[in-house]
Amino acid sequence: MTALPVSSALRLRATSCPAALPGVTQPAYDRDRVTVGVVHLGPGAFHRAHQAYYFDQLLAKDPRWGICAVSLKSPGVRDALAPQDSLYTLAQLDQETTFRIIGSIVEVLVAPEDPPAVFARLAAPMTRMVTLTVTEKGYCLSSEGGLDESHPDIVHDLVNPREPISAIGYLVEGLRRRFLVGLPPYAVVACDNLADNGWRLKAAVTAFAARVDPELAAWIEAEGRFPRTMVDSITPATDDALRARVETATGLHDAWPIQREAFTQWVVEDVLGADAPDLASVGVTLTDDVRGFERAKLRLLNGVHSTLAYAGILRGHETVFEAMSDPVLADLARDLMIQDIIPTLTAPRGLDLSTYAEAILKRFRNPEIRHLLAQIAWDGSQKLPFRILSALTEALEAGRSVDRLAIPLAAWMRFVRRRAAAGEKIVDPLADKLVAVAATCSGEAKADVAAFLTLDAVFPPSLAANPAFVAALEKAYADLA
Repeated sequence: MTALPVSSALRLRATSCPAALPGVTQPAYDRDRVTVGVVHLGPGAFHRAHQAYYFDQLLAKDPRWGICAVSLKSPGVRDALAPQDSLYTLAQLDQETTFRIIGSIVEVLVAPEDPPAVFARLAAPMTRMVTLTVTEKGYCLSSEGGLDESHPDIVHDLVNPREPISAIGYLVEGLRRRFLVGLPPYAVVACDNLADNGWRLKAAVTAFAARVDPELAAWIEAEGRFPRTMVDSITPATDDALRARVETATGLHDAWPIQREAFTQWVVEDVLGADAPDLASVGVTLTDDVRGFERAKLRLLNGVHSTLAYAGILRGHETVFEAMSDPVLADLARDLMIQDIIPTLTAPRGLDLSTYAEAILKRFRNPEIRHLLAQIAWDGSQKLPFRILSALTEALEAGRSVDRLAIPLAAWMRFVRRRAAAGEKIVDPLADKLVAVAATCSGEAKADVAAFLTLDAVFPPSLAANPAFVAALEKAYADLA
């Protein structure tokens, strides 16, 4: 976090909230009556913009679901929020930006400084749920998807299970303490963008527990609830411009406000049990088909994001908003969604795909969100197989045209060739191979496409040999010249 600017405004805290300017939404509950029912590991910007927002609404109906936020590494969040009674401002960016003071976080702990306080919260009878936003690497998984027992944090925690440093270690030690006194396990709700996140986390936690206490592992396997989830909301980083904007709008100085787009989505597998918070009442989707929602997001949102990134950069644009202001790209985005991608999807119960597509297009046109195309373009070799190629393969199998679905792939190839020719860095795990392929390209569609199709880590050989696919790709590549 950058150094705080000097301000003459009142500091945001419980006693100053009544002085907030008109129009600022404040907690609709008595915070003195709130008890901690949720422990959250990793209270970064996304958690404070997303899960804490949902619990802030829930507390107006049920005071049992206050959050104890636990930082596993840095004291930054605690140091910013402690003088503010853990309050902060959420700016929701849309055609008309709104400001909301969030009060659902009632305590912030720094795990390395006070492990006993963290363990006390995890073992407390009132704690019914532990949520996590620790990024994919925080799960300490191997390339095969299981617990990485060679990870330095896991190596440490297996030797010192009562003094953990990893999220896995803290989860297991908290569960062990509940097991010893006969308390039921807390539900563990992973909120990171990782396919089958809950299932993978349960497998990792159980594998770790088995190394510590097989009886504990059996209990977690039998009784533990680790729902899969999907989360979505664009959350730009906090900067001094946001702090100034929040201060002007609220009349209060906030050390660490948060901003996000107005759209937010939280999909949770419906296995939480009868003692869970009533998340559905505040807009959370409970479902038995999280994968259906994940696939829709991956193809409609992420796939079209990638399309706008590569095609937009080729047309000289810098942000998603700029790309969507280009009629050619706006039409491409809509046609891809409606005519090409939706036919590859089976809508899960509770999701209207056409309405969802329109909501995504509206999000892309949000002038308040500065989402850089260059950032979306990173790691294309890893993203495109899931975002575009899976839908394209299914369209081929169904005998449908793949002309439009070939455009983002061709645009990616043109993007790689252009950057390599300019000597610019390509952010991608296959960067060296991409540069080598690009060096053989001349701009002639047939030869260039053939060179890229040798990348079998991106293009399965069976697809690379499909005449209809190759023809569509060559045409799209030539059209983008």
